[in-house]
Amino acid sequence: MTSQTLYLFGSAAPPIFDVAKVIETAQADGWDVCLGLTPTAARWIDESLDGLAVRTGHPVRSEYKMPGEPDVWPKADVILFAPVTFNSINSWALGITSSFVVGVVAEGIGKGIPTVAMPCVNAAYVQHPQFDRSIAALREQGVEVLYGQGGFVPNPPGSGKPTAYPWEIALTAAEQATTRA
Repeated sequence: MTSQTLYLFGSAAPPIFDVAKVIETAQADGWDVCLGLTPTAARWIDESLDGLAVRTGHPVRSEYKMPGEPDVWPKADVILFAPVTFNSINSWALGITSSFVVGVVAEGIGKGIPTVAMPCVNAAYVQHPQFDRSIAALREQGVEVLYGQGGFVPNPPGSGKPTAYPWEIALTAAEQATTRA
C-alpha cells in the first residue's frame, strides 16, 4: 500500500518546537510528511531544518519556489496547518498569501485538498473581532478548524503550555479528513 502525503505546515508558536515528534508520529501512522513553515517558524527552528529534511525525505520549505523550478514535493492528500497563529489565520482567511504556507493552503481550498487547521493563540488575540470572522470564513470554505471545545482552547497571555498543545487531535482529524474526501 502506498502511503498518503501529509503536508504539515506550522507558524511561529511554541508548539512548533515539537514538530520532530509530530513528524515521527505521523510517519509511524503511515504518512509521507512534507514540512512547510512560515519564515519566522523556520528561523525559530533553523538549527533543526537539515535534520527534519532528512527525517521526512523532502526539503523543508518556507519560501515559494522560483518560476520554472520543479515542484519538489508529491501531491498532498491532506494539509494540516498546526500550530497556526493569529497572523496566519487572518492572512489565510483574507487571501493575503505573502508566505509560502499561507499561499498553499489558500490555493488548497480551490483545489479541494482536505485541510485541517488548529490555532495556537492566546486569549487576548482572540478578542480581536477579525479572529472570529476569519475562523468563520475558513469553516465556510470547508476548512476544518479545531478551535474551541474539542480543539485548541486559548490560555491567558504569557501562561501557555506548549507541551499541552493537542497534536493528537490534529493528526486524528487529518486522517479522518482523507477518509471523507
